Amino acid sequence: MTPKPEGEWSTVLSQVVLGVVSLHAAVSTAQASRGAAAGFLLQALAAATMLAPGLGTQEDCLAGAWVATVIGLPLLAFDFHWVNGDRSSANLLLGGGMVLAVAGDHLGPEGRSVAGQAVLLVVAVTILIVAIFTANTYGMWGGAILGAAGLLSRLEEDKLLLLPKEDICRWALAVGSWAYCRALHTQHMQWE
Repeated sequence: MTPKPEGEWSTVLSQVVLGVVSLHAAVSTAQASRGAAAGFLLQALAAATMLAPGLGTQEDCLAGAWVATVIGLPLLAFDFHWVNGDRSSANLLLGGGMVLAVAGDHLGPEGRSVAGQAVLLVVAVTILIVAIFTANTYGMWGGAILGAAGLLSRLEEDKLLLLPKEDICRWALAVGSWAYCRALHTQHMQWE
């Protein structure tokens, strides 16, 4: 049983865009921050597994998306906090993500959904806070967009703006990842 996209152009296109943006962000941030690059790479791999036939079962793809959310996103926030000297918040975010990744098997589908959305919102808010204090415009936009994606994922509707809700969230995640990549670049330029 291979995972199959719904066949809609928006689903396939949103997965491809998220994968390409995340892979580009991983490559462009690899020199400055290996942790953030690993987070972007996890997102790219999760998007790729949803599209590629023969890479595993639907459960494998969902597990990949789970790991990309609870480990990949905290890796992005880790760098923002670490560079600004807030090492305890950086370690707390990453450690919490690791604990959730391990505990994912003990949570039901609804529990994983809520935990994933909570991680997305916590990461978005903490990066937004750091971006505001460091006047990093890209970080502010990235935090706002990822926060919106987290809130949109909680809506009960299956379609938003005539597209499936999951596609809208992937588009927002792709735009937010691009903004975070630019924010990381800006942040590292300020500290050099």
